[in-house]
Amino acid sequence: MSIQNPQINVSRRGLLKFGAGAIGTGVLTAGIGANLVAPEKSLAQEPPAKPPAKPPAKEEEITPDRALQELLDGNDRFVKSKRKNPHQSYSRLAEVAKGQNPFASILGCADSRVPSEIVFDQGLGDLFVCRVAGNIATSEEIGSLEFGSLVLGSKVIMVVGHERCGAVDATIKGAQVPGRIGSLIEAIRLGVERSKNQPGDKLENACKANILVQVETLKSSSVLSELINAGKLKIVGGYYDLDTGKVSLVG
Repeated sequence: MSIQNPQINVSRRGLLKFGAGAIGTGVLTAGIGANLVAPEKSLAQEPPAKPPAKPPAKEEEITPDRALQELLDGNDRFVKSKRKNPHQSYSRLAEVAKGQNPFASILGCADSRVPSEIVFDQGLGDLFVCRVAGNIATSEEIGSLEFGSLVLGSKVIMVVGHERCGAVDATIKGAQVPGRIGSLIEAIRLGVERSKNQPGDKLENACKANILVQVETLKSSSVLSELINAGKLKIVGGYYDLDTGKVSLVG
């Protein structure tokens, strides 16, 4: 039986085919849209899909030593003005939106001149970053880094202090500070005390000693120490030179 109309004469079978095609087209269009492909382009016009960007190595393959080397290599590129700016594309954005698997964690100073992803030449999803003035390991920072290593699989934690740190300098001078700024100074005081009798630049020595104190504090975490003992994590200190951009290992 056919459907009669003064202007339309379509068989039932043809109508069903049309309906199925329309539904299929709708599904196809939705799928294409979800993959950021313009709806007006046909599949035949689209170039072959590129494989998603990969981290430096698969999480199950990367070792703490390899992860540390990735950081140092990235910093070397930054210093030599040879940055690759990896993992900063829209495809990487879409990839890590589904989940993160950072290969390294950074406990850095909140100083605006030391942005971790830039100075280590990394991108989206590569680094798990905690930043606080004086790069101190507070309870909140330790808990965050425990999560980054135990749950997300970060293989190395680098405590990054830097040249001419204002928080360390204030601690050396015994500055009287308002509000809760004093809590930062208390956390830095031990490093300053340890560096008092060292030869050389007093501020640089204190900055480096403070880095090592925070490394010790992190290693005292039962969660992190267990990962270290299992060979799944490394915790190191790094000193950033504001004038050159170079990160040097401390300790």
